[in-house]
Amino acid sequence: MSDPVSALPGARYTGYVTVAEAGVQGMITLRGDPSADALRRALRAAIGADMPDRRRIVAGTAGAVAWMSPDEVLILLPHGEAARVVAQMQAALAGEHALVVDVSDARAMFTLRGKGSGADVREVLAKLCPVDLAPAALPAGEVRRTRAAQAAVAFWIDAAGVAHLICFRSVAQYVFDLISLSARPGAEAGLFPDP
Repeated sequence: MSDPVSALPGARYTGYVTVAEAGVQGMITLRGDPSADALRRALRAAIGADMPDRRRIVAGTAGAVAWMSPDEVLILLPHGEAARVVAQMQAALAGEHALVVDVSDARAMFTLRGKGSGADVREVLAKLCPVDLAPAALPAGEVRRTRAAQAAVAFWIDAAGVAHLICFRSVAQYVFDLISLSARPGAEAGLFPDP
């Protein structure tokens, strides 16, 4: 069996925000009724996390879960655990109206790190995404599904001001280049001054 390879191994750009490909990441799509006890139990048993509230990401003992739509969450966990967790959840949800799919190799993930509270990270994303990125409109831990220029993306900003962005693997280079261009030195606009 071959070792997994991320979309852009080691890709990194340092401007006024540092953009880095996050490496291989396990990702599982879970679809179904989020209020169903069977889904909640299967999720808790698999990674020790509860179902997230609308547009939130929550951490568990063995991964995290991001809300993607009213009937879909994305489970983030170590890449090597994805196949085992898919099998475990499929067995737990047999006979239920649910879908569990390993999408790890179809996605790419990037981190955006700046200085201070993350105002510069918000600014880089605001240049590309039609989303209100003011801290009051997009608090830490809130997930957004949108686009960066013409590419579908999902992202959230954590409590440390680091953004985590997911896109399809097929557009990883395009998205990396877009973010890097927006983060180039001298491109600062001061949209979100640090408090």
